Amino acid sequence: MLLCGPSGSGKSLVAARSGLPVLRLDDFYKEGDDPTLPLVQGSSDIDWDHPESWDADVAVEAITRLCATGSTPVPVYDIARSARTGENTLHIGRTPLFIAEGIFAAEIVERCRERGVLADALCLSRGPFTTFRRRFLRDLKEGRKSVPFLLRRGWRLMRAERSIVARQVSLGAHACDRDEALGRLTAAAAGRQVRQQTAA
Repeated sequence: MLLCGPSGSGKSLVAARSGLPVLRLDDFYKEGDDPTLPLVQGSSDIDWDHPESWDADVAVEAITRLCATGSTPVPVYDIARSARTGENTLHIGRTPLFIAEGIFAAEIVERCRERGVLADALCLSRGPFTTFRRRFLRDLKEGRKSVPFLLRRGWRLMRAERSIVARQVSLGAHACDRDEALGRLTAAAAGRQVRQQTAA
């Protein structure tokens, strides 16, 4: 299950409430000294909301490996330092379903579908102002970036939120609120469990 949506839309909360194993796609960001990182137009700020700030190839390989073997190495990424600080191994065992969540999840919908590993793709949408408030308070609490950077980013994303959701939907994600997302996740997990038991 791919779970996307604007930064601050509640993806991590929905993923946690689902009770399913979670692969955090934010751990696949590029490091801050990567020369391919995009910049915000007209600014010296790195555009961490642009898909080119993220390593889609490694993320897809991790998802494919999880589906095939039940485990995969995952980078440990420190957002405040814009750096990978280590590596963990995610084990999901024989669970019939897991969530891969992050703001760029929609970018890999087609690639996951082509590999036969996609159950569904959901895009959370809660409204620009609500998302702005949740994102700013979260990022401030976690010390992700400087306050001026967070304010500039927050204002830019609030104005762009509707177009962000529209793009993710165009890439194959279904736009929904938190309750619908949880319902679809529960139904998908139950369906996969039944199929797994029948096959056994």
